[in-house]
Amino acid sequence: MGEKLIATNKQARYHYHILDEFEAGLVLKGAEVKALRESKASLSDSFARVENKEILLYNLHISLYSKSSEREYVPTRPRKLLLHKKEIDKLTGKLAEKGLSLIPLNLYFKRGIAKVKIALAKGKKLYDKRETLKRKTAERELKRELRIKN
Repeated sequence: MGEKLIATNKQARYHYHILDEFEAGLVLKGAEVKALRESKASLSDSFARVENKEILLYNLHISLYSKSSEREYVPTRPRKLLLHKKEIDKLTGKLAEKGLSLIPLNLYFKRGIAKVKIALAKGKKLYDKRETLKRKTAERELKRELRIKN
């Protein structure tokens, strides 16, 4: 039984250099899990922070479940991430360095449990972003040439 991908942060690898990745559980309310099963989530503009020896994920947008009767639902509320204490301590130490951030890459179900892959990342400069675009364009052109020759 594999993973069922719910949402990806498509801009993450464009805007950041990924240094390290972690898999974390996600604390959710009942209707949020059902909304995730309908793939009603967005990771754009979301980020994580360490607060009081806990990691919280901000701006993860989970839309209201279609059959839910909840009235006071906040779709972008902060959600706690579940990691081992050693991992949290490691991240706390790394985040003390200037310029590092915690960003989510993927949101998925693994064996029926909602998981988020977060990355320790450093923001790219504008020239790095241009270089990434040039490399992608060159790879695309190369694949197109090979396809034409075959």
